[in-house]
Amino acid sequence: MASTFKRFLVGKPLASNEQEHQALGKPVALAVFASDAISSTAYATEEILFVLLAGATFPQTHKYLVPMAIVAVFLLAVVCTSYRQTLYAYPDGGGAYVVSRENIGRTSALVAGASLLVDYTLTVAVSVSSGVLAIGSAFHFNHNATLRVVLALGFVVLMALGNLRGLKEAGRVFAVPTYVYALFLSLLIGYGIYRIGFQHLGSIPGNDAKAHRFAEEQGADVAKLTGSVGLLLLLRAFSSGAVVLAGVEAMSNGVPAFRKPKSKNAAQTLTMMAFILGAMTLGISYLASHLHPVFEEGGDTVLSQMGAAIFGQGSAIYYCLQFATFGILILAANTAYAGFPQLSSNIASDGFLPRQLANRGDRLVFSNGVLILSGMAALLIVAFKAEVSALIPLYAVGVFVGFTLSQYGMVKHHLRLREPKWRQSLVINGLGCFMTGVVLVVVVISKFAQGAWIPVVVIPSIVLLLKGINRHYTSMDELLEVPETEKVRRRTNTVIVLVGRVTRGSLTAIAYARSLNPDRLVAVTVVSNAEEQDRITRQWEAHQIPVELQTLYSPYRELSRPILRYVDDLDDRYDDDFVTVVVPEFALDHWWQQLLHNQSALLLRTRLRGRPNTVVTSVPFHVSKGGGITVALAHPDPLVAEGAEPARQGDP
Repeated sequence: MASTFKRFLVGKPLASNEQEHQALGKPVALAVFASDAISSTAYATEEILFVLLAGATFPQTHKYLVPMAIVAVFLLAVVCTSYRQTLYAYPDGGGAYVVSRENIGRTSALVAGASLLVDYTLTVAVSVSSGVLAIGSAFHFNHNATLRVVLALGFVVLMALGNLRGLKEAGRVFAVPTYVYALFLSLLIGYGIYRIGFQHLGSIPGNDAKAHRFAEEQGADVAKLTGSVGLLLLLRAFSSGAVVLAGVEAMSNGVPAFRKPKSKNAAQTLTMMAFILGAMTLGISYLASHLHPVFEEGGDTVLSQMGAAIFGQGSAIYYCLQFATFGILILAANTAYAGFPQLSSNIASDGFLPRQLANRGDRLVFSNGVLILSGMAALLIVAFKAEVSALIPLYAVGVFVGFTLSQYGMVKHHLRLREPKWRQSLVINGLGCFMTGVVLVVVVISKFAQGAWIPVVVIPSIVLLLKGINRHYTSMDELLEVPETEKVRRRTNTVIVLVGRVTRGSLTAIAYARSLNPDRLVAVTVVSNAEEQDRITRQWEAHQIPVELQTLYSPYRELSRPILRYVDDLDDRYDDDFVTVVVPEFALDHWWQQLLHNQSALLLRTRLRGRPNTVVTSVPFHVSKGGGITVALAHPDPLVAEGAEPARQGDP
């Protein structure tokens, strides 16, 4: 039943040789890898106003939007041009982690990896929360924090299921909202510019009072609000709006997902993303500088206010814009679902994350990475109540740490290899490193008290965790390493069959134990009084079982301790000996029947796990099938087979 449900949710398994058929063409790849960056246009301007409106007089704040947008677009152009060098230099995936590992060092690579893991997690939380706010603006429920959190969690689950089905299949579904949003936002910008230029559309009425109310809510003294904006306030505002660059890194991590030629297709897709994102950022900033929207906690988003002013509140095209914004924001998290699993797989392959993260699932995606990303994003949504403005200060630090380390790594790459045109590439990556480094310092300093201190603390903590995991794997490899001179030696084997009374299951277990031809074979039963001992002895003799029966007395009806003491005695008696514990088990037709049997071995498993040289073998007896037998041997580590229990008095 579980397998059928899984197939229904994620689809049929894909063979490894089908991986190339899952590669993405440029139209789908643009939707998968650029949706995060493109969707940031829906909230970047709003985050800038969130900062400015608390410290300057409305509407003077809006005159800074276009200059900030120009700086952001210039920074975007530098970063994207720099990353084009990375795409060609690392066709197998050259995110900040790989570039730092190859060119700077292990610690720098771990810092980059930890930053990007945090960044991808925040991408999901921010995108989904923003999407809920967009649809909440259309239907006026943004004041209900509980509803926002529940909806956001539901969308995280849907995103996880979509990506578990496979990157190509998810990309086809998620491509539609990306292009629909681009269409309606282009209509908003184009028609808005027309109305401002030819119909003299003015600022949104009533926003002056809203701006002053917001300033008061943020703790500002309205009487002291200035008409100009200080440098620190501008830097804080720009650092909030710089999230438009988020998502560029995912393209470099996702090069292996493209069709061949991978690097060329990835570079062209990155360029398309940069042009679309730059044009949208400038267009929205121009509209906002004329329409003067304001940030309002629990109210309409900035994009919703401008859509209502340009298209008309309640018009069909206004609702189309809001649904398109909702769709792109929800599905923009797909960029993180494409990047996080690939990155965690790279880190796990190097031994700094659990190795399960390096394995592909049934659908040729890194399923464990998808599930972990979803779980961490859900925790953030709950902790911050799906409030985008509370999450943004955490967001930018990880983004620009990755940018800076990646570009510095490429600088060292060019200096080390000196490939054709390396000087030109060196200048590009050097400029990118300098500019992203400056923005990183600005973000940390200007927003430290507003929440930037959290990633400053969390990222080093993750690095320490990654190093701890690597130390464990390294020590395990050293302990398991075998010298060339060491050979397989002959060791004896003592087999213990646990029985409660003579049943078909216990006879089957004894038959299996005898087939092993052990050096010593003994059956062990635990009794609590003389009557139980007499009963099992008579049954043993009546069936003429050719195996020695050892009876362990337990006056307090305890099962595990007497057995463990007996195993310890055998282990002390024989040197260089395996002790194999054979446990009969009922194999029943229905899961609920298992609840009535086979429970005692759960405790035995825990107790025996730490014993060296002990192997536990479960012998299932299929009651409804006339005693057919399958034998499940435990892993060489000493543990009891799942669900096993020796037959006890009163069992059928």
